[in-house]
Amino acid sequence: MRVLSVNTGRSTTAADRSAPGSAFAGGLGSGIDKRPVRGPVAVAAPGPKGVAGSGLAGDAIVSLRHHGGDDQAVYAFAREDLDGWERALGRTLPDGSFGENLTTAGVDVSGARIGERWRVGERLLLEVTSPRIPCRTFATWLGENGWVRRFTETAAPGAYLRVLEPGEVRAGDPVTVVHRPGHEVSVSFAFRARTTERALLPRVLAAGDALHPELLRKAEESARSAVPAGGAARSEAARETQ
Repeated sequence: MRVLSVNTGRSTTAADRSAPGSAFAGGLGSGIDKRPVRGPVAVAAPGPKGVAGSGLAGDAIVSLRHHGGDDQAVYAFAREDLDGWERALGRTLPDGSFGENLTTAGVDVSGARIGERWRVGERLLLEVTSPRIPCRTFATWLGENGWVRRFTETAAPGAYLRVLEPGEVRAGDPVTVVHRPGHEVSVSFAFRARTTERALLPRVLAAGDALHPELLRKAEESARSAVPAGGAARSEAARETQ
């Protein structure tokens, strides 16, 4: 398991790559255009979401409301999944095409469990927090009809990670799983819970404090609103005796 490429981006608009549409939401551009860089890149916890951007030095984040911050400091996507999309779309997808910071080889990124920890290279320690949720910017960038739906159906979204121990990363660095939780909540499981199978959301709570705070909040809200097994029948029986 290794890092195939390290990708950083600059602020750009969809028009820069002749994708459909003249610009991204609000005309503010996006940092989704990630390209492989040579040499080591410093990685550290950037700070709170809404204020801080990427965990990678030199990597642009434009929409701080939706991207970046400590719990989305790094985005990883598997080269094997990019290869699958190349075949499905009939087009070349270079490393970084999905806006990922780390393109990996031999890593089951979407099968990783929330709270799983990766040692990357010698010092960098990352922890899996949540899946990537596709948005309009992503669809505009790819320029594929029905992209959000198609991407969602695969349930292989790649993973956001937080930085537990800062360090440097470069292409070729080994990736070692140093901790894998015993719960069932993989990145793919959490993604399905957020999108197509919302009944799964309460089970996401098994991942505990490792969850991205926004995912934790949604799971807690879902658990509070869920009717306990047999609850509806008990309520009906109670009404009948009144």
